[in-house]
Amino acid sequence: MSRWRWLGPCLWLLLLALAAVVVARARYSADLSAFLPRAPSASQQLLVQQLRDGLASRLILIGIDGADAATRARVSHSVAAKLRRQPEFVSVSNGEESSQEQDRQLIFRHRYQLSPTVTAERFSVEGLHTAIDDDLQLLASPAGLLAKSLFQADPTGETLQVIDQLGSSAGPRREQGVWSSSDGARALLIAQTRAVGSDTDAQAQAMALIRTAFASADPGAGLQLQLTGPGVFSVEARTTIEHEAVRLSLMSTAVIVTLLLLVYRSLPTLLFGLLPVASGALTGVAAVALGFGVVHGITLGFGVTLIGESVDYSIYLFIQSRRAAGPEHSALWRTIGLGVLTSVCGFASLLPSSFPGLAQLGLFSISGLLAAAAVTRWVLPQLLPQRLRMVELAPLGNAAGRLLARARSVAAVLLPLALLCAWLLYHERHQLWNRDLSALSPVAPTALALDASMRADLGAPDVGTLVITSAADRQQALQLAEQAAARLDGLVDSGVIGGYDSVTRFLPSERTQQARQASVPPEPELQRRLNQAVMGLGVRLQSLQPFLQQAEAARTAAPLSRADLAGSSFALGADALLWHGDARWHALLPLRAPAAATGIDLKTVQRALAPLAGDQVLVLNIKQQLDALYDGYLTEAVRLSLIGLLAIVVLLLVALRSVMRTARVIAPLLLAVLVVSAGLVLSGTRLTILHLIGMLLIIAVGSNYALFFDRRAADRSGTTWPLTLASLLIANACTVVGFGVLAFARVPVLSALGQTVAPGTLLALLFAALLAPRDRTEAER
Repeated sequence: MSRWRWLGPCLWLLLLALAAVVVARARYSADLSAFLPRAPSASQQLLVQQLRDGLASRLILIGIDGADAATRARVSHSVAAKLRRQPEFVSVSNGEESSQEQDRQLIFRHRYQLSPTVTAERFSVEGLHTAIDDDLQLLASPAGLLAKSLFQADPTGETLQVIDQLGSSAGPRREQGVWSSSDGARALLIAQTRAVGSDTDAQAQAMALIRTAFASADPGAGLQLQLTGPGVFSVEARTTIEHEAVRLSLMSTAVIVTLLLLVYRSLPTLLFGLLPVASGALTGVAAVALGFGVVHGITLGFGVTLIGESVDYSIYLFIQSRRAAGPEHSALWRTIGLGVLTSVCGFASLLPSSFPGLAQLGLFSISGLLAAAAVTRWVLPQLLPQRLRMVELAPLGNAAGRLLARARSVAAVLLPLALLCAWLLYHERHQLWNRDLSALSPVAPTALALDASMRADLGAPDVGTLVITSAADRQQALQLAEQAAARLDGLVDSGVIGGYDSVTRFLPSERTQQARQASVPPEPELQRRLNQAVMGLGVRLQSLQPFLQQAEAARTAAPLSRADLAGSSFALGADALLWHGDARWHALLPLRAPAAATGIDLKTVQRALAPLAGDQVLVLNIKQQLDALYDGYLTEAVRLSLIGLLAIVVLLLVALRSVMRTARVIAPLLLAVLVVSAGLVLSGTRLTILHLIGMLLIIAVGSNYALFFDRRAADRSGTTWPLTLASLLIANACTVVGFGVLAFARVPVLSALGQTVAPGTLLALLFAALLAPRDRTEAER
């Protein structure tokens, strides 16, 4: 018999070792993948792909503050030079003259393929005469310096047309030869990482390289480095969640350990009691890693909460089972087992969620709680010594019983309280839920403000609203972008939008390039037309020979390709606005709002693009789409939670075989959820998905309390009720303290759980006690 006694512990150690291996090899993520549905729509797929893998996710904006402009420029040059030698970066731009010269050379070399004014009419005799005359007038103006140097090779001014189209004058301010902020107090750089923004490990490595390059540039004058961008936010969010989870877990554990030490008066007993907690957390993470292939940061943050319920099982074991024997011992474990099953039913409702984040939380909770309960039931009894050192807790239970008997008189107010809370929630139903995804963001407002400031200084486009064209190949996507741009030009003229950006401005489709090249006549014909066009303009035909030669070369040149943009700033733009994903090519056209408007009329834009619409051309407002994703996430979570509550009711009806007993168990839990929700609303808090998960935890933890009171009412002959009541008080104190610490977290994910579960579980115990039937001993008092 002794041989079989150790089977449970040995099996537990083996499974624990396997779980540890899985956890060590698991992949962890902090990107938006948890908010992407398993079967997303076309627009949702495009949006999240762009946020995770698009160029925007790979840009790190770098600011250098302090000292004088010359010092900042020197450090900017040094940092840029060092980073360009690192394979982790595709490009590093800081506005140096050399990069601007490359851009001008590329525009000049491909001007006939890039200029939108290159048409057959432009190269007619009349068109040539008008273009050359306009260029001559520009030469006489203060802005004619560049035109004068280009006149002999480009008398029609195509280079200036391209520069004007690209809006070069709207670029960042330059100070001491490098980009700077609008007030000249900060030097600016843009680094494009090779890794996508969702690869937080690679982004962290890139940030470390930037900091090293800055440190080695010998600032020496109190300079400060500022970093921002999606990748930076991802790394900082992961670090914040990890730091807060560890810090608060240690604080919660310290308080709980201190409390339990006062009760157990034995360090070995305490360590034994924490084994279910550790086992449950490890099992939960391993189950998620095996089930989803990746563990999201939200799930890891949620792991802190497992302490709150799984520690209760060992408390019940140590305190109640010492004197329970025979039928009472079996009843104890039936009650605990039913409490575990109610928790499992609640969290099982999250498993079919179409959002991986919600399903991960469900799987983590179920596997963790089952593991903790199993270890408490079949492993701990085999490991515990015969005599447990513990304070005599019967007096505490008796005192609590007498206090409860006197408090019964206030139970009459619970029904009016429930009705009042229900009315308040109904009255505030339209403002009850916060459907803004930013409510879950751990990014500080100061960091968001810095990002907005640096983007504005760099002249980055407003990517709040996007037009996206999609096609099977690159050229089709570019052609669709050109068609969309033609319609957007009309919206710019009418003031619906302030402007837009398009990759076709510096990488037109091959069809457009070929049409422009075909507009340039062969050299003999061009010379004949030019001979007539310059009459009366005072221009010698001989001086325009470079124009004739280069126009002929451009007429037969190969189309401009993405490879030709390498080394210029246009390469960055091409990668930002044209990308390949999901076996299709996508061209992005970010829209800018009119100067006097706060937003863009999406319906007008959609109507203008309607002839091109379908799955090939989409109009997206990023904030609206992200909030719609989260809104769907939240709506589904509410629906599934209600299904979980229904499953719990059915389970209790089957197990208790009594409608009255089931109502007695469910009523205090629902009342606790109502009161906590109303309290949050009164405090000005709008509920998020994490508050909803907290309500599930109130039911999961509180069901144990209600079931113990139900068992007391159903079996009044038990002799261990004072110990049972003492164990409930101690377990509740541990839960309230553990979750109460979370309420002060700097991460919304954790603080929402603390604000909900700490008061909710306290109220669940109180209401379960007040709603329990009075027994004979109470009546006699």
